[in-house]
Amino acid sequence: MQNAIQQGLTQLRAAMNAQGFHALIIPSADPHLSEYLPSRWQGREVFSGFTGSVATLIVMPDFAGLWVDSRYWEQAEIELAGSGISLMKIQSAAATAHIDWLADNLLQGQVLAVDGDVLSLAVARSMQSAFEAKQIRLETKVDLLNSVWTNRPALPDAAIFEHVPPFAVQSRADKLSAIRLQMHAKGAQWHFVSTVDDIAWIFNLRGADVSYNPVFVSHALIGLEGATLFVPRSKVTNEIAQHLQADGVRICEYAQAGQALAELPANSRLLIDPKRVTYGFRQAIAQHVQVIEALNPSVLLKSRKNAQEAQFVREAMEQDGAALCEFFAWFEENLGQRSITELDIDEQVCAARAKQNHFISPSFGTIAGFNANGAMPHYRATPASHAAIAGDGLLLIDSGGQYLNGTTDITRVVPVGEVSAEQKRDFTLVLQGMIALSKMQFPSGTFSTVLDTVARAPMWAEGINYGHGTGHGVGYFLNVHEGPQSISAAIPNADMVMQEGMITSNEPGIYRSGKWGIRIENLLLCIAGPSTEFGSYLRFETLTLCPIDSRCIARDLMRSDEIEWLNTYHEEVRKRLAPRLSGAALTWLHLRTQPF
Repeated sequence: MQNAIQQGLTQLRAAMNAQGFHALIIPSADPHLSEYLPSRWQGREVFSGFTGSVATLIVMPDFAGLWVDSRYWEQAEIELAGSGISLMKIQSAAATAHIDWLADNLLQGQVLAVDGDVLSLAVARSMQSAFEAKQIRLETKVDLLNSVWTNRPALPDAAIFEHVPPFAVQSRADKLSAIRLQMHAKGAQWHFVSTVDDIAWIFNLRGADVSYNPVFVSHALIGLEGATLFVPRSKVTNEIAQHLQADGVRICEYAQAGQALAELPANSRLLIDPKRVTYGFRQAIAQHVQVIEALNPSVLLKSRKNAQEAQFVREAMEQDGAALCEFFAWFEENLGQRSITELDIDEQVCAARAKQNHFISPSFGTIAGFNANGAMPHYRATPASHAAIAGDGLLLIDSGGQYLNGTTDITRVVPVGEVSAEQKRDFTLVLQGMIALSKMQFPSGTFSTVLDTVARAPMWAEGINYGHGTGHGVGYFLNVHEGPQSISAAIPNADMVMQEGMITSNEPGIYRSGKWGIRIENLLLCIAGPSTEFGSYLRFETLTLCPIDSRCIARDLMRSDEIEWLNTYHEEVRKRLAPRLSGAALTWLHLRTQPF
């Protein structure tokens, strides 16, 4: 493997030298700035060997480095060993440390290459600003990977399907009307969209072009009267094409999106989101077009689930919880009786979900980490490297499902054999942080980032912290990671205000390298709270339904109100899930929801 990586770096350097490039950036991105990438755009993984979802590879004639945040440090150290690529540690996934490093290490007037078709417009501007003093030139019109990556995959070709009633609560026509109202308010005649989850939501379409997220590669150009969907025509059935046409949507080939931008009428006013469109598409827009930059209207619209969608999500949570009860009953019955590995956990939890109505796929790759493996927040067991579940310790399981009626994401930690006092202490601190956020009531207009400290406070009091955010938005049969809200240490902007209808994860954690990892995760729905003389308030409804294993709790550390919350939660879990269960799964549910 490492020989292949070194050979690939040698070929890249030869191609760079031929073009006169002094550095090359390979980001984790595609033309849609997606989190999960179709294989065609997984060049960063191919040329570094690092399999995590987020990183930036920089190649220079005498240096190669991979910039990763703290979630991936241990994984990257293992996967980069012997490759000749240096691990460059950053503190946040949103950091621009690699840009600052390039500004310091490139010489006056040197040339930095990056494919503009996968480079965010906002990031490109950050680079231009950082490089201006040294007159470092940014070359964005060459995809250097094409000349080296000889077996590069083609565009994905999975068929598109419609998300239909009753689960598609809003019609395509209604969503387009809502977007056009916001376009009109901003003075725009046209709106260009590249983010695939926005497009899937707007047009009530779904696909399978990437693992786990039901989306498809496409772009869209929405006018005040019609819209164009740029997508490989072979992916669209005649029936879907007719349905789209009835709503004023025509289909053009995927590759024609840039040309359509270049051919917009003179003096047109075009709305784009600089954080959600690439530099290459911005360069394609004709100079006579007036560009209006603002958040894609669909980002906020899709983040706020309406009452009907919220009710469907509650049903999906019951289905998911029932599947997990079946899985955990199997696990406890077989633990110590047969060999169980981390790979078996993935297989069994997916099989349990697959029995549920409306199940489509996992919503991300299952994370099943026993003891030290659980200390890597984004650990993934493989046939070549995985642990057996045996002896004493803690097993962390982070998994989720895509259902026609909702998207789930849950983490539970369960004991294996004896649990130490220190492990119980860590578990209890994480649980206290999770409960504190679950119970939070806050004024309307509160930034999501403000809530991050609530979950961290019990751990901070003990001098403990974790390197990832506390909560991410979750889609409605869409991406398991969705914005704009983010319960994290991110610098807030005006779009990151918590609003009624948003679904957010709640997942604090403690990770002790080489020992164990603990994370407890539920999904929360932001709902209306009381109105007082001081204004209106919001609070959270816990959506996720699955017992939290009380065998891992240090009872003497729990306050009475925290115990009350846990018992009330378990009572709700038992009431909602029991009608869906029988046999061993029902017995397990009653055992694990006994009052604490």
